[in-house]
Amino acid sequence: MSDLSALIHPKSVAVIGASKTPGKIGYAVIENVKASGYTGEVYPINPREQEIAGYRAYPSILEVGMPVDVAVFCIPAAVSIQVADECGRAGVKHLIVITAGYKEIGPEGRELENKMVQVARQYGMRITGPNNLGIMDTHTPINATFARNFPFKGNVAFISQSGALCVAILDWSLKHGLGFSQFISVGNKADLNEADFIEAAADDPNTKVVCLYLEDVVDGDRFIEAARAATQKVPVIVLKSGITAAGAKAASSHTGALAGSNTAYDAALRHAGVIRASTMTELFDLAIAFTTQPIPKGKNTVVVTNSGGPGIVASDAVETNGLNMARLTEASIEELRAKLPPTANIHNPIDVVGDAHADRYQIALDTALNDPQVDAAVVLLSPTAVLDIREAAVITANANLAHPDKAIVASFMGGAAVEVGVKYLSDHGIPAYPFPEPAIATLRGMIRYGELRQEVARSREWTFSDVKKDKVKAIFDRVRADGRDLLLGPEAAEVAGLYKILAAPSRLARDEKEAVAFAGSIGYPVVLKVASPDIMHKTDVGGVKVGLSSPEEVVEAFASIMQSSRKAIPSANIHGVEVQKMMPKGDELIVGMAKDPTFGPIIAFGSGGVLVNLLKDASFRLAKGLSRDEVAEMISETKAHTILKGFRGAEPDDIPALEEAIGRVGQLCRDFPEIAEMDVNPVFAYPKGLSALDVKIKLQ
Repeated sequence: MSDLSALIHPKSVAVIGASKTPGKIGYAVIENVKASGYTGEVYPINPREQEIAGYRAYPSILEVGMPVDVAVFCIPAAVSIQVADECGRAGVKHLIVITAGYKEIGPEGRELENKMVQVARQYGMRITGPNNLGIMDTHTPINATFARNFPFKGNVAFISQSGALCVAILDWSLKHGLGFSQFISVGNKADLNEADFIEAAADDPNTKVVCLYLEDVVDGDRFIEAARAATQKVPVIVLKSGITAAGAKAASSHTGALAGSNTAYDAALRHAGVIRASTMTELFDLAIAFTTQPIPKGKNTVVVTNSGGPGIVASDAVETNGLNMARLTEASIEELRAKLPPTANIHNPIDVVGDAHADRYQIALDTALNDPQVDAAVVLLSPTAVLDIREAAVITANANLAHPDKAIVASFMGGAAVEVGVKYLSDHGIPAYPFPEPAIATLRGMIRYGELRQEVARSREWTFSDVKKDKVKAIFDRVRADGRDLLLGPEAAEVAGLYKILAAPSRLARDEKEAVAFAGSIGYPVVLKVASPDIMHKTDVGGVKVGLSSPEEVVEAFASIMQSSRKAIPSANIHGVEVQKMMPKGDELIVGMAKDPTFGPIIAFGSGGVLVNLLKDASFRLAKGLSRDEVAEMISETKAHTILKGFRGAEPDDIPALEEAIGRVGQLCRDFPEIAEMDVNPVFAYPKGLSALDVKIKLQ
């Protein structure tokens, strides 16, 4: 873990390249440090000046003669290496390199950036950036950036890979009254990256929620480790941009085609307990709610409204967001019946009807929030001539104070008529929205965080002790020695067997005689498949024959497969024909793995067979840390789960055997990082047991 206390809460700051000239970065930074109310020592570095912004200026960092926690670089990239060396000799702890001109401009800039990192490591310094806006902490306070503004003091830490986005959000936040604890621009992430700042923010007593805008992640394993630890302390919300399916285009397996980089980020963020926002609006809607409202203990939601239409809209949104419309207890229903007029709806949604005064909101909210079946409330208001909007807002805020363990979000619908109520709600910590849907989406995000936090806390990697790693390694070594990266079918089936992944018996025959002998030993009927690393889709070239029940059929099929395969792909290296036991028909599934460059192996499960890429019915998890609970969730998330449970009177399949197979595939891929792709497709699931029919393993 990186100790960033001297960076976030420095006792002294040097601004290298500080300037008296408005419009220069060095001018903006030194003025911002001063204007932020920073109380530590400030050392402007400029060989041509005696004084800048009221501070004594120094010709070099070496001339300061006092400890310096942070040096902010406002100098050209060309001189940064020399200045970094001087900072190291002066004992500086942190460099904030605002200047651009590094790896973002190409190879020459990358080389310069790498040299600066080497210098920093030589002296034990840490680098933020380069090519960034800088950092702010409102509680220190310090503004070591060239931004135009300084945020309100608050409890949201914002970490961004885009400096321009920081500036825009900062300006927006001042208009909307959102306060921040930290504002971090990471830039090129030459040294410190998002994982370091997540750790620092989660340990900051002034931070209640961590928000990130990311374009990429430098170190997947470290990011997950930092985020998993952080989410046990505070919510972490990520907006990830730059999603592309380009990685999937190069994949030769079904799993690779299904799993793009977006899938990998989804799996990684979920495993870390991180909430993923789809828009900037959602990111900050959640941030505001997390700073003012408790995490709901469950999904049971009550809707209080003074109009039927919005109540129906909200009820639909509750259900479509995966939440539950709370069922009120009989005692609550009787209390509402006694206190509300006969025209009111006393069941959820509670409709106090259009002629309601604010007192009916108080009755409805007090009764609902006292109900043990209710975890959270959504308060809707349509402006009527008889309703005091501000009083309704006061009652809502008071109800929140009286029930601090239950979250409240509101939608006061309208414009100018509801402004006074919306302002009161916002000022008193009630997230308020113009319409019900974003209010309920925010509630869903809060509830999801609570679920993920519990999942992370109880998660344990599922491992098996009865696997035979040494024998699998020997097979992989033999394949490599043969100059191949793709295992033949029988080799892959043997690997599966060594990890107790149930696969149909399979042998490699090099001629008709061996094929007949193997078929006899396995037992009829059998399937024959061409064995070639150059033929991925065997059926397309006539390389598969099924239902063979005699030696004569095996001989004929062997000859036919060899002839048609060689005709279709003359250059293919054909090792022979795979002879496999023909298994009884079962429900077709796929279990597989694709390698993500950032997060490593991603395990997939879903509907299998020839329609796998058409149906795209699959769920994904990281192989690293894969728990038994995660495996069960993978299965339950797919349409295939409906079939597995027993569809239209069919006998249920052996789900525990399937769970174990997925867990064992996960361990195989963790134990052997050299596996680049793996497909087990189809897997036949039966009421008792399962059988893998086609196992493909490709090595890096």
